[in-house]
Amino acid sequence: MKKMLSVVLAAVMMLSLLAVPAMAEDQVLTVVTWDATTTPYLLAQKEAYEASHPGVKIEYVDVASQDYPIKATTMLEGKDTSDVFMVKEIDDIIKWQAQGFAEPLNAYVEKTGYDMSGFVGTEENYKVDGELYAVPFRSDFWVLYYNKDLFDAAGEPYPTNDMTWDQYADLAIKMTKDGVYGTHYHTWLSDVVNWTVADGENTLADRNYDDLLYYYNLYQKLEDAGACMAYSELKASGLHYSAAFANGNIAMMPMGYWYVSTLINYHKDGTCNFNWGIAAVPHADGVKAGSSFGNLTGAMINQASANKDLAWDYISWLGGEEGAAATASVGARPAYVSETVAAAMSSVEGFPTDETSKGALIPSFVGMEWPVAEKVADIKTIVNEEHSMIMAREITPEEGVAEMNERVAELFE
Repeated sequence: MKKMLSVVLAAVMMLSLLAVPAMAEDQVLTVVTWDATTTPYLLAQKEAYEASHPGVKIEYVDVASQDYPIKATTMLEGKDTSDVFMVKEIDDIIKWQAQGFAEPLNAYVEKTGYDMSGFVGTEENYKVDGELYAVPFRSDFWVLYYNKDLFDAAGEPYPTNDMTWDQYADLAIKMTKDGVYGTHYHTWLSDVVNWTVADGENTLADRNYDDLLYYYNLYQKLEDAGACMAYSELKASGLHYSAAFANGNIAMMPMGYWYVSTLINYHKDGTCNFNWGIAAVPHADGVKAGSSFGNLTGAMINQASANKDLAWDYISWLGGEEGAAATASVGARPAYVSETVAAAMSSVEGFPTDETSKGALIPSFVGMEWPVAEKVADIKTIVNEEHSMIMAREITPEEGVAEMNERVAELFE
């Protein structure tokens, strides 16, 4: 009887195995990127996408960061069939589109009804003649950092998310006393005058730099008042902005959002121990509160991919609210703007808990630091050269801006 039962059970097991088809292998989507094993948001994105898409595996093709634009282009020119290429610089996607490597995306957007309103206009930088060629998923825009303890000690109100540059300058001067600097500017061009691009109209490649005068004069007013460290002092000492603010004697500092993770880690390791917060950067008169500038990281579909529909599903997820939440979960700043994404960002341990800091996570507009434009590399060189001379007070702001206008115009003669 036992022998008969064993034979029956064996037969049933065999039949059941025959009745169940072999399990399908995972579908693999190859994504070309940089520093894949050391970048937390890439690991978080992969884990979240695979968890929400059973049967799909993301396989990163890792390229060294410093070599990425050249090596990625070489791969594409060599007919590489990887499905998705991440876009490190805006001019990469413009170049790849011109070479015929980037899949046009308007039809995918229309077919799926993809909502791009959360990109607050940044997706326009990935368009050529109205056609979208990549989806943004990261955007490190600039905010205003402030030391709450210094404001409490001075009895002054904290910065708000709706403050003009004149109001900011007045507040910086009020906060300057007893060894405290009201604000801090790093030596970069971007830290001093890039605010002009936050209006959505001006760019740093538009061949006219008269709009920079206001910001240079504002900076020199603050430097003359002792409200910020002098440019010459910073250049001579090589003091980095991160260490300067961490010293605890600077009330405010405009800087990119990436500094948030640095400050959180500084508190964890004891480098600094004061209370801090962020606010939207100040805005010019007539410019909407919450306007800022920054840079983009995006993803494009390779025209040589054999998995274009899946690749679209991936990059649209990556740029959308779910992908943005995965990016934000490790403290990185997504390109997609929404209350849900802001909540994910503010829930990171060590992020300030006040409403102003949370509100600063929802910009109204993000302009690009440098646009894709003809001879932009030469323009950058000229503008930065004149910037250094203005900041060192070798020439006046008026003289420097006049030189920018004249030298850039000569590039196009």
